[in-house]
Amino acid sequence: MHSTLVVARMAPGATQDVARLFGEFDTTEMPHQMGTRRRQLFSFHGLYFHLQDFDSDDGGRRIEAAKTDPRFITISEDLKPHIEAYDPATWRTPADALAQRFYHWSAQ
Repeated sequence: MHSTLVVARMAPGATQDVARLFGEFDTTEMPHQMGTRRRQLFSFHGLYFHLQDFDSDDGGRRIEAAKTDPRFITISEDLKPHIEAYDPATWRTPADALAQRFYHWSAQ
């Protein structure tokens, strides 16, 4: 399994709206098309954490292919009032919001 963690800023009080948007998105076939096995959303002091687990490490390729799907475009637009880049001055692509894992441990 491959995981990504997106870090951004979230508007105060937006957790229910963001959860609703992803709840609607996740009832479509889009998660399966992207290879998503699990999505978890977290908030902490105005920060937004989006942990996504994929079937394999090809999740990035499959997400790139999904970016032109109208449902992907719609959720991206619908999230804009609620989620903004952690550092708007340096953000160019969604890859700029991905946390870098520096340690991993798994049970045998």
